[in-house]
Amino acid sequence: MNTPLHLRWDDSGRQQLLARAEALLERRGRCLLGIAGAPGAGKSTISGWLLEHLLTNHPRQVALVPMDGYHLAQSLLESRGLEHRKGAPDTFDGVGYVALLRQLRSETSREIFAPVFRREVNDAIAGAIAVPPEIRLVITEGNYLLFDEAPWNEVASLLDETWFVELDQGERLRRLTARHLKFDNDATIAEWRATGNDERNARLVAAGNQRSTLVIDHTPATVSAPGLE
Repeated sequence: MNTPLHLRWDDSGRQQLLARAEALLERRGRCLLGIAGAPGAGKSTISGWLLEHLLTNHPRQVALVPMDGYHLAQSLLESRGLEHRKGAPDTFDGVGYVALLRQLRSETSREIFAPVFRREVNDAIAGAIAVPPEIRLVITEGNYLLFDEAPWNEVASLLDETWFVELDQGERLRRLTARHLKFDNDATIAEWRATGNDERNARLVAAGNQRSTLVIDHTPATVSAPGLE
C-alpha cells in the first residue's frame, strides 16, 4: 500500500489540489474523483470550492455528485426503527451508489441522473442532478468512499483518485453540532447527534485515510491540531 501524500488546506495546498484535478481533466475520457472523510470534516466545503474553481476554466465539463443522495428515505428508516442511526453505512443504498459510479464511468454517451440529499427536508430527492455526456470530471464526496466493507469496498476501484479530509477533532465536533442545531433548533439533541451516532460513524471512516491518494488537513491555522501533524 502506497503512503498517501499529505497537504494542508492553505494557499499552497489548494493550488496543488487544483493542479491534480486539472491533470484529471486532461486525461482521455471521463474521470471520477472521490473526496472522503468523517462527518463534519469539510468534504462538502472542499468539493464545492473545487467545483467552482474548475468550472471557471472548464465550463460544463465538471459535475458534483454527492454520495448523500443515496440516504434511504426517512419513512423507510422509521419503519425499520433505524432513524436514530441515520448516516451509518447500512442506512444508505450503497449498492445503488456503486451502480451509479459504474454508469458514470461506462455510459458517457447519454445523460445520467442522480439523487441529492436535502437537509431542510431530511430526505433524498430523486433525479435532482443531471450529468450530461460532455462532463469529463465527476467529483463525488461522502463518508464511505474508502470504507472497507461490502458494498462500499467496490467504490475505490471506480475512482481515479481519492482524497481524504481530516480536521481537528474538537473543531469537527463544534461544526457538526452547529450544523445539527441549524436544522434541529435543540442544543441538547444537536450535541447528542454530533458526539453519538456521528462519532461512531467517524470511527468507521477513519481507516480510509491510509487507502487514499492524498490526505488533506482541513484544520484552520488558528486551531492547534497536534494529532494531524
